[in-house]
Amino acid sequence: MHATGPFEVKLTPQPPAEDIAAARLGRQTLHKQFHGDLEATSLGEMIASMGDVQGSAGYVAMERVTGTLQGRSGSFVLQHSGTMNRGAPQLSVSVVPDSGTGELVGLAGTMAIEIAQGRHSYHFDYTLS
Repeated sequence: MHATGPFEVKLTPQPPAEDIAAARLGRQTLHKQFHGDLEATSLGEMIASMGDVQGSAGYVAMERVTGTLQGRSGSFVLQHSGTMNRGAPQLSVSVVPDSGTGELVGLAGTMAIEIAQGRHSYHFDYTLS
């Protein structure tokens, strides 16, 4: 199955843990509002690091999405892993196995995120067992 739509994201910088500040890792909370086939909100946390070369960075994130997916209500967790290699992006976003609740129990899948002209959208390929 496939779901698409736009979303808004708010990133809020958080202070690093005292003992990790020397590692040069940035931490942010995520708040998203999904529209379209996925009508939901999400809360999560991201950890990122910039490379020494402009355009190089990496991040990991976890977010719990709560709402309805094509009429089925529940929640699930998305796991992100992204890199920028001198401006070339690579991103993997997938549903954490067995994280679905309610009518989304058994959800599996991957999500692609597109950013065009400052607007975010998602393309979610998924299965429900």
